Amino acid sequence: MRRTFDSLSIRNYRLYFYGQAISQTGSWAQTVAQGLLVLMLTGSGTALGVVTALQTIPVLILGAWGGVMVDRYPKRQLLYVTQIAGCIVSLLLGILIVMDAITLWIVFLAAIANGLIKVVDNPARQTFVREMVGNDHLTNAVSLNSLTINLARVVGPALAGILVAAVGIGMCFILDGLSFLAVIYMLWKMREDELHPAKIITRAKGQMAAGWHYVRNEPIVRNVLIMMTIIGTFTYEFSVVLPLLAEFTFKNGASGYATLTSSMGVGAVIGGLYTASRRRGTAKMLVISAALFGGSVLLVAISPTFPIAVLNMVIVGFFSINFTSLGNVTIQLASRPDMQGRVMSFWSMAFLGTTPIGGPIMGAVGEHAGARVALLIGGLAALAAAGVGLYAARIQKKQEEVMQPDVVG
Repeated sequence: MRRTFDSLSIRNYRLYFYGQAISQTGSWAQTVAQGLLVLMLTGSGTALGVVTALQTIPVLILGAWGGVMVDRYPKRQLLYVTQIAGCIVSLLLGILIVMDAITLWIVFLAAIANGLIKVVDNPARQTFVREMVGNDHLTNAVSLNSLTINLARVVGPALAGILVAAVGIGMCFILDGLSFLAVIYMLWKMREDELHPAKIITRAKGQMAAGWHYVRNEPIVRNVLIMMTIIGTFTYEFSVVLPLLAEFTFKNGASGYATLTSSMGVGAVIGGLYTASRRRGTAKMLVISAALFGGSVLLVAISPTFPIAVLNMVIVGFFSINFTSLGNVTIQLASRPDMQGRVMSFWSMAFLGTTPIGGPIMGAVGEHAGARVALLIGGLAALAAAGVGLYAARIQKKQEEVMQPDVVG
């Protein structure tokens, strides 16, 4: 059990952990509120998918550029900028909702703005974890970082449900804006001399192309990113599918959506504690976790009642965090230090940047064929990703066996 929380013994990471716990709670409350807001304005699952897509299109288009920026500048300074920007966007949106001046096109603009922030924020946060804890604690720290996100997944939606019922949707956005201040304060409190910063690269031509070339030619990184791309496109569209499952399949509305999201968070918390207690993962473990993730999503798709769907979402959460944590650590440890930002930007592109493709598709499928069919597609996609990972691992093993006699000789 002590190993599970090893990283919290590091002061800088401990501060970051607390700041993220507060900020992510606000973000999850905002995520639930955004889904409800779009359904309130349009009643359309497709529109919900479009908003989600707009929030991630910048990551898809500009993700590689964001990775170059992260490799060129100090991560801590970049995080100051992204947190302040996120705070401003959420507060403005919340104020407009409270003033009853909100329209769908404003929601679209806010989604694009948040997407632009994520272009730099995601790879900066991912690589900053390594700078705080080093390689020895990286698996533990990444798992605990995912744990904070999923604790927030439990608390945030529940808080959103209370706020929406008591004071309206706008307060969820205002709460999210204020929660960014926690991260800003914790960044300010950190000790610079206790960080382990990666080498900053100087500006030069061809750095983005060099990142693409590196990813293509590094087998471990390439294979994990392919798996994440498949799962990111079709499986991780819960913000689109779950509102439809709650609203139209089980007739439970906002409270049902919050419950499904929270139950996934409960499973992810358990999964995060399990993953954090392990030292390092393997390629085999990553393949197994992808397969079990897909299987659990299929269980939700065939759930006959809402309570059973809630229980199955706990299983989804467990294997979801297990897969993402293992994948994240695997490619970070396999990457050269000077390529960290660019590699993790591709991870963000695979995880979030695929949503502009998968979001509208899954939203349209959920609206016209039903949320169960959308979940079925997501589950099968994760199983396909596991198959890709297994095939790649076997090919790599055969290549290593062929090369081994030459090494010995």
